[in-house]
Amino acid sequence: MVIGDEILSGRTQDKNIAQVAKWLNLQGIRLTEVRVIPDVAEAIGETMIALKARHDYLFTTGGIGPTHDDITVDAIAAALNVSVVVHPQAREMLEDHYRTRGGLTDARLRMARVPDGAELIVNRASGAPGIRFGNIFILAGVPEVAGIMLEGLSGQLEGGKPMLSRTIGAWARESEVADLLRETEQRNDGAQIGSYPFFRDGKVGANFVVRSTDATIVERCIATIADGLVALGYDPVWDGI
Repeated sequence: MVIGDEILSGRTQDKNIAQVAKWLNLQGIRLTEVRVIPDVAEAIGETMIALKARHDYLFTTGGIGPTHDDITVDAIAAALNVSVVVHPQAREMLEDHYRTRGGLTDARLRMARVPDGAELIVNRASGAPGIRFGNIFILAGVPEVAGIMLEGLSGQLEGGKPMLSRTIGAWARESEVADLLRETEQRNDGAQIGSYPFFRDGKVGANFVVRSTDATIVERCIATIADGLVALGYDPVWDGI
C-alpha cells in the first residue's frame, strides 16, 4: 500500500514498489498486489483492512514522518481499533539520534508513535523506526530509509524459494512468436513466460522473460525459445534487447 498525495499527483515518482518487490523476491515471497492511495484516513484504514485479510503480509510506505499530514499510524490504529502510544524504545532511539541535532521536539516525537502492541523495525539512517503490527509492516516513504528498514527485516519472514529469471529478445512482433511462447510455457511446469514489446528506432521488437524457482527450467525454456526464434527466421538476442 503506497500512501501519498504526492505520488497520485505525479509530483513524486514512486520507487518503493520496485524496491519492495525485489526485496520480497529475495525472501522467497511474491508481491501480488499494489494500491496507491491518498493521505486520507478512511482510505488508509479501509485499504489496510482489505489487504491485510487477503494476503500473508502487507507493507505500507509513506506517512510516518514528523508533520501533521503524516497520518498513517493514526489511520491504521483506528481501523484496528487500538490506541496510539509512544513506544518507549522508539523514544529512546530518537532521543539518542537527536541528542546532538537539536534535541527531541514534539514534532520529532511523533515518529515514536505506534499502534498499541506494535513492534519496531530498526532504522539505522535517521533513528525513526519502522513499525510491525502482526502481518502489517509500516515503512517510511523515503526510498533510502525504506530500504534500510527492509534490510533490518531480512531473513525474518516466512518465505519460499526466490524467483529466478532470464531474458531473451528478438526484433519480432509478439503475434509472430505467441504460439512459441505459449507452447514453451505449457510444456514446462512451473515456468512463467512474459512478453514485453517495444518500438525503437523505427522497428518493432520484444523481450521475453522466463521466470521460475528452478534454474533448470529457466535455462531449458530460454534454449527452446532461442531455437524457436531461429526456426521462425529471427536472430535471438541473449539477455534481451
